[in-house]
Amino acid sequence: MALPVRRVRRRVTLTEIAHACDVAPSTVSRALANPNRVSPAMYERIARKAREMGYESAVLPGTAERMSAGTIALVLPNLSNPFNLDLIRGCQAQAQAAGFMFVLLSTDESVHVESTWLLELSQTVDGIVLASARGDDEQLREIADNIPIVTINREVPSLSGIVIDTPAGCAQGLEYLSSLGHTSIAYVRGPEGSWTDQERLTALTETAERLGVTLTPVGRFLPTMASGAAAADVVELSGATAAIFFNDTLAIGALTRFKSRGISVPGQMSVIGCDDIFGASFSEPPLTTVTAFGEEAGRAATDLLISRFGQRRKSPRVDRIATHLTVRESAGRDLRSLVEPSG
Repeated sequence: MALPVRRVRRRVTLTEIAHACDVAPSTVSRALANPNRVSPAMYERIARKAREMGYESAVLPGTAERMSAGTIALVLPNLSNPFNLDLIRGCQAQAQAAGFMFVLLSTDESVHVESTWLLELSQTVDGIVLASARGDDEQLREIADNIPIVTINREVPSLSGIVIDTPAGCAQGLEYLSSLGHTSIAYVRGPEGSWTDQERLTALTETAERLGVTLTPVGRFLPTMASGAAAADVVELSGATAAIFFNDTLAIGALTRFKSRGISVPGQMSVIGCDDIFGASFSEPPLTTVTAFGEEAGRAATDLLISRFGQRRKSPRVDRIATHLTVRESAGRDLRSLVEPSG
């Protein structure tokens, strides 16, 4: 007598659920393994579809079986700025100390690349530290609905972040130049779409009005030494006797250009940078600059991100890190102010 054939119900796969929900399989896995890793609406949508498809009996891997606590991504606008190395060190050290894998990506100052990476990462990692974002607030908030995001140097309503207070440091630099007799000062602007650049310009404009000095914003420059050389020529043509640069890389590039053109610094032109990168203290001449604490910011942002895991409804929080002006030899008196008027 033939034995009855027992029919085994085929197990529904994560890929099939993902296809039915129009999301990535990694999102389904993250939602079913730990609902706190996705938004409440996303979890309810995936869980409902999984139940409809008969997924209740499937065995999911427990968190104890994971090789790490999860994955944290740091997204930077570029890798050419030495200051970003400090951010990387801080983020990586804090992520690894908490048991998380660490992923690094650069957008090369492209809004499109940033948008593409963020959408991809929202389906593949557990949290994102986003430094100096170039995209718009609305898109960042939409992505944050699916994955925890903490920003560095970009304030976005409803998102948590870390702001390095370089605008206050730049204002301090302008006050210093004014005390040295400079009345015509240029601000060499950073790349298009930089929130920090706009904040610095606002702070500098307000300070210049209070001090009664002329501030001339010049250009939009990528943060590279080659751009700094081009910026030096623009600053000279502006008639300014001093310049504050968006960052040290631009400022050091300008120092090299001024020297090649026989313009003495600080005799004929005073220069102030921003960030206090490695190398600023032994440029020629040593660079007066706004000292910012990148590694501290990276650690703080990563800690803040980890604190948001499992607490998606927590109120957003923005912490500020103070900066200060470090005086070296690239800024000096405006010698023209020392010349007595004739007659």
